[in-house]
Amino acid sequence: MAKATREYVYGINPAFEVLRAQRRKVYGAWLNQSARDKPRTQKLVRLLEQHSVRIEWVEKGRLIQLSTSRDHQGVVLNTSLYPYTPFEDLLAHPRLLLLDNIEDPQNVGAILRSAEVFGFNGVCLPNRGVPEVYPSIVKVSAGATEFMQIARQCSANQYARKAAEEGYQIAALDMNGNTPLETLREAAPEKLMLVIGGEDKSVGQFILNMADHTIGIQQFGRVNSLNASVAAGIAMHALGGK
Repeated sequence: MAKATREYVYGINPAFEVLRAQRRKVYGAWLNQSARDKPRTQKLVRLLEQHSVRIEWVEKGRLIQLSTSRDHQGVVLNTSLYPYTPFEDLLAHPRLLLLDNIEDPQNVGAILRSAEVFGFNGVCLPNRGVPEVYPSIVKVSAGATEFMQIARQCSANQYARKAAEEGYQIAALDMNGNTPLETLREAAPEKLMLVIGGEDKSVGQFILNMADHTIGIQQFGRVNSLNASVAAGIAMHALGGK
């Protein structure tokens, strides 16, 4: 069966960012008829017209059908697939992010949104065990994916090994990490790969064994763990900015 060459991106922010980034071909747009007079819809229409994208005004049911989601916010674009970046091109970034064993698309999208804000624009997604950049992930990321370089070609272990060979220090975020986040922030390594694990399966043992740092986030409450995307956001805020 031939792989699809197009997909339906949905949500108001993702639509704006797809058009602004200009990394995808946009074949058409479906907009909610009842939102025609809303200022943001009108702003989006002007941007679609600037890019010569065909617009069709439809009812909510058609948007749900196209996007297979009720979270469409009145906008669906038919676009080319997400444009992945070769891993070698990511090595231009002094800060890399590697996701390992994160299976929940909500967490992946939320982490990518934080990554773009905190300067981790080179992201390594393993080719197994982590979702692809599906439209649902683009939606949760609020379209941040469109401005990031994301690779999806190796296993997590291969990414980590190759990054280490290129001079990156590997820092794995782990509940039992023995290096405080503040210590690594003060050390300010020139090239750093931050590895975030999932909530059910954390960072794999191979990466934990090879990591230069296993970092923990100091906690003061009674709940013994942070959501993966929240922990990732805290770590990227502390270690980003390069």
